[in-house]
Amino acid sequence: MLLAVCVSMMTGADGFAQDKQEGPDIAEMASNRAEELERVLDLEYWQVFYVDSTLQHDYQAMQTELEKYQKAKVSNMSMYIDVQDRWMETIDSTFRTIFTEDQWKAYLKSGAEKQQKARAKRRAKAGKSL
Repeated sequence: MLLAVCVSMMTGADGFAQDKQEGPDIAEMASNRAEELERVLDLEYWQVFYVDSTLQHDYQAMQTELEKYQKAKVSNMSMYIDVQDRWMETIDSTFRTIFTEDQWKAYLKSGAEKQQKARAKRRAKAGKSL
C-alpha cells in the first residue's frame, strides 16, 4: 500500500495530485490500518490509540520526505524505497513497544516478518553495491 504512495510520487505532481484526491488521505490510511490491526491482533483500546497516532505521525513524515524528493525531481526509485523502508522500520520498532509478546508474534505472522526480511535484503544489497 505504501509502495503505491511511493510510486505515485514518481509519476509527477499532476499524477500525484490526482491520486491524492482519489485515494484515502493519511489520517484515513492510518485509521484503516489501526482498525485492521485491532481486529487481527485483538488490540486494547489504548493500543489502537497508540497505533493510530504512530501511523498518522510516521505516514505524514514519510510523505513529507518523499514529497521533497519528488519536488527535487529525484528519479532514483531506490531512494524512495529507502525512505519507505526507514519509516517502516521506525513503525515496527514502535509497534514492538506497544504490542504484547503474543500480539507481536501474531503481527509478524500476519506479514510483517516477510516485509522485514525484504527490507533487510534490500539493505544488505545496497551495502554491497556501495
